[in-house]
Parts: sequence; structure tokens; C-alpha cells
Amino acid sequence: MLMTKFKAAAAALAFAAAPAAADVDLQFYFPVAVGGAAADTIEELTAQYIAENEGVNIEAIYAGSYQDTVAKALTAARGGNAPQLSVILSVDMFTLLDEDLLLPFDDFATSEDDKAWLNSFYPAFMENSKTDGKTYGIPFQRSTPVLYWNKEAFAAAGLDPNTPPTTWDETIEMGKKLTLRDDAGNVSQWGVRIPSSGFPYWLFQGLTTQNNAILANADGNEVNFDDPKVVEALQYLVDLSKEHEVMAPGIIEWGATPKAFFEGQTAMMWTSTGNLTNVRDNAPFDFGVAMLPGHERRGAPTGGGNFYLFKGASDEQAKAAFDFVKWISEPEQSAKWTIATGYVAPRPATWDTETMKSYAADFPAVLVARDQLEHAVAELSTYENQRVTRVFNDALAAAITGQKTAEAALKDAQAQADEILQAYR
Repeated sequence: MLMTKFKAAAAALAFAAAPAAADVDLQFYFPVAVGGAAADTIEELTAQYIAENEGVNIEAIYAGSYQDTVAKALTAARGGNAPQLSVILSVDMFTLLDEDLLLPFDDFATSEDDKAWLNSFYPAFMENSKTDGKTYGIPFQRSTPVLYWNKEAFAAAGLDPNTPPTTWDETIEMGKKLTLRDDAGNVSQWGVRIPSSGFPYWLFQGLTTQNNAILANADGNEVNFDDPKVVEALQYLVDLSKEHEVMAPGIIEWGATPKAFFEGQTAMMWTSTGNLTNVRDNAPFDFGVAMLPGHERRGAPTGGGNFYLFKGASDEQAKAAFDFVKWISEPEQSAKWTIATGYVAPRPATWDTETMKSYAADFPAVLVARDQLEHAVAELSTYENQRVTRVFNDALAAAITGQKTAEAALKDAQAQADEILQAYR
């Protein structure tokens, strides 16, 4: 675990006098696995906050992946040493509530200005941030999956390089033209790549949403895994490889997907808008970004992490943590974060800044995920979330690898999830 004192970074910002001892010390758990630019930008922003708020010191604990971060936060909390704030997946809200670890932001947003701020985030992101009339998460490192396509590959296949697929059928039709095979049948370029490892349920939720299915209720205690529309979506995913042969067979790795795109192994890919800056910096060809193709409707899940306030903090610590979260989500700070990482600025006010207007004018692709929020739904989130999503991911893998039919895999997953969630109904 890497730890860093941001006060030292603040001092390096040309403050000549050594800062006085902090009146309030905060611990901040951050999932550093999202990439170097994210960690560097968090450090810069936090150093700026400390420099502007004498008496506050923030120790960032870089806790690894999202899964590592929630595990370490839970372990620390159970040992009586919870952080005061952390960025953790929005879908872990029910898990944190089940452990009785969270403070609602509503308790601190008492002024009219604070209340206006609390209501200033995109509604699609707030679906995974509120329950029972209370706000427990503040959207920060948020995303949706989007479609990236190689314009040069499209042109070489005789397709309009500026027109990506907008439907499931078009994905298949274009995918066939984009899949390149030699005389022996060896594929050098696949039409499309939809990862099925890492976060398989998340990208698959794009398909279920497009087929007008909702995977879980808002209370986090019911799932609809065996809905016929979910079965149909899974069959479509399987058929991209088995029937239509426009996607590689078997489990497709999440982490290797951008590299496969850069190297021409796939002409299209589905991945997070959080990869947007990475793609811009590393794609050796002209590329496009679009909303996910639709079917019965457009649709995608939201994703990513929220800020959470943890119980166990002193009044001074809790107030300072709240103030920091409010400050870092203000438009200028949020704009800096979005430009550095590609994550979606979660407040309309950020997009109204001259900073973001200028950036979007130069790089219009950044607007795609924002505009897709109109069609977005809450990411799959339940009580016992990691157990339930593991059951669902296993079902997807069983169908993708041919161990079970789509219908049988999802029927089994429904039964297992029902057993897990029965206690919360």
C-alpha cells in the first residue's frame, strides 16, 4: 500500500513558510488502479485544497483496485480505524450501508448553497447514490461504456468512417465487413470486442438496457436475471462469436482491450469512457466515439466511483471531509479531473465552464458519454453486491464458453441470487 502526505505536495507549490501543525487530519482511500493520470490529478487537487485550507491535512492511502479499496475500507472500519472519506464504487453503497458505515451527506448540507449543490448532479448518476431519501454517495469518478471505432479500418472495409453502428443488426453487418481472415481462416482483425472479464456484468448491462430490461430494483433486494429479455441479450452476445463470427470466441479480457484496439486486432470496442484520454493519447489512427448501439431503445449503465463519508470521524473531521468533497466537485476542479482522465463530469455546471467548453470544442468525443446519460440506467447494485454480481458474472461466463445455454445459466443465477437476497426483502 502506497501512502503519501499531500501536505508535502502542497508545500512544494511554492509556499515558503512551513505549514503549521494540522488541526484536522483526514485519511482518504483512493483506488489508484484507475491509472497514473488519475492519481497525479488527485494529488494536485488535494494539494491545492490543503494549500487553501490551513489547518487541514489529508493523507491519501492508495488502496489498489476498486475491489481492494472497499475491502481495505471495510477491514479498517471493522477494526475501529475507518477512513473519513473514500472513493469506492457506487454499486457498493448497499454493502457499506449493510455494515452501518456511512454518514448521509444530507446531514452536512444544511445551508441553501449546500442543498443546491447536493441537487446539482445528473439524475442518472444519483440513482446509484441515494436510497430511502438520503444521499450517501457523491458522484466523482463516474463513467458509462461507449463505443470506440477505428475510422481507418472502416474506410478500408468500404464503410463510411464517420458512421458507426447504431443498432444490434448494424453491429453484425458492419462487423462482418470489418473481420479480416486469411485463406486459412486465421483472423487478424475482429469486427467488435466486448470484454467479458473484469466487469462483464457492466458491459452486458448495456445490452440488457438496450433490450429494455432492468436487472435489479432500486431497493437492492430483487434481481431479474432470468427475464426473457435478459436471456435474449445474452444470446445475442454469444451469437456475435458463435453464429456471426464477428467477435473472438471465449472470454475477452477487459484490461487487454484498449491495446488490442490500438494494435488493430479489433475495429470496434466497448469500454469505459474512463479510457477516453488513454485512447486519445495512444491510438495510432483516427478514431471515433459513439453511444452504444441500440435495440428496442438506446441504453447504457452508469458506472464508476462515488465519494463516501464514513462513521467514526470526529465532528471536525466529518465537516472537513464534507467540505473537501464539495470543493473537489466544484466546476473548475471537476473540469480538470475530466480532462485528465476522461471520466464524465457529473454536474451540468462543469460543462458550462469555459475550460470544458474549450476542451469539448477541441475534442467533441468527450460529449458522447455526457449525452448518453439521457438513456442511462443505474448500474447493477444490490445488497451483498459482490456475491450477487459474482453469481451473475459466472452465469455470463458459462454461456459465453458454452458450458450452459443462456437460458439455463441465467435461471441458475436467478435462483442463487434469490437465495442471497431473501434476507433483505
